[in-house]
Amino acid sequence: MKKLSKLIAVAFAAAALFVTTQVKAQTTPANAFTFSLGVAAGVPTGNAHNYSTFNLGGTGRLQYGITNNFAVLFETGGDHFFSKTIPGTDVRYASYGVIPLKGGVKGFIAPHIYIAGEAGAGFEVLEHGLFKDGQTKLILAPSAGWANRHWDVGVRYDSFTGDGNNYGTIGVRVAYGFQL
Repeated sequence: MKKLSKLIAVAFAAAALFVTTQVKAQTTPANAFTFSLGVAAGVPTGNAHNYSTFNLGGTGRLQYGITNNFAVLFETGGDHFFSKTIPGTDVRYASYGVIPLKGGVKGFIAPHIYIAGEAGAGFEVLEHGLFKDGQTKLILAPSAGWANRHWDVGVRYDSFTGDGNNYGTIGVRVAYGFQL
């Protein structure tokens, strides 16, 4: 799973670099910064599926247009994983969250249609205290979506790997952005 996640992220980034030089989508203004605030929801995969039902988070993304079809990204925010009930009891597993710091690329392959790839670190936040016994995870996050001047709707897979506890989320991000 770890190698597959890395392969997917590299493939998305390579495709974005190759295809965006050919497309004239004019969706990402060249030499301009855009900031967006988004809401993300997803379904946990891997080890996280055993302990949580879904995740919900918020994101802030700064985007800089290298060309009209290609941009670099910096994203942060927070994800909360809602816990399941321990089988046979009325007690829930401890809830947890992740604070991601990611950088990446976004390329338009057709008008308003993009693919993106991000990589970074995720800092786990446990229920009983910020970073208490939490781990730092490598995040790889390929995505695809639709965007116009203000709105960005994307489907993504976030892979969190490291310290023998690997998991991910498959989710949707909806964001509103404005040019700075």
